[in-house]
Amino acid sequence: MEPFIVDAKTIVLLLTTLLTGLLAGIFFTWSNAITPGIGRLDDINYLSAFQNMNRTIVNPLFLIIIMGPVFLSFVTAYLYKSNHSYILWLLLLAAILYFVGVFLVTIIGNIPLNNLLDKTDLTNISLEEARSLRDKFELKWNNLHLVRTITSTLSFLLLIIACLFRNSNF
Repeated sequence: MEPFIVDAKTIVLLLTTLLTGLLAGIFFTWSNAITPGIGRLDDINYLSAFQNMNRTIVNPLFLIIIMGPVFLSFVTAYLYKSNHSYILWLLLLAAILYFVGVFLVTIIGNIPLNNLLDKTDLTNISLEEARSLRDKFELKWNNLHLVRTITSTLSFLLLIIACLFRNSNF
């Protein structure tokens, strides 16, 4: 068994894996506990809770966690291009899954819904308007988020496999 070698390639791979894993964990927690929990609230409280969470989560640390793998995953694949082809393919698949299933889904799907909710003044909304907004928002946002949860988890799993076999000779 080879000793654990810490070089730039390894550091980038581990950092990519860490950030992807953190995001997969955040997404899993939202899918498993947060959205089902606030889903039990009445329309106005649901919209208010979601609006406040969306405003809170957009912070520098979260942006590093979500944006880091967008760039680092492709850098990692490039750094491992001379390794065994299956490592390169694992890394490329992880990068593509993350880019399409997390980044693009977030940009094209979740953020526009978040912006729709953010622009709404919930202090002056009727019960009917709240129901209508929730109907436009909740199911679509949750479905898009499920895609992000699954693809970030798969990307994380592929990165873990790449970490485990990055130096293997088979």
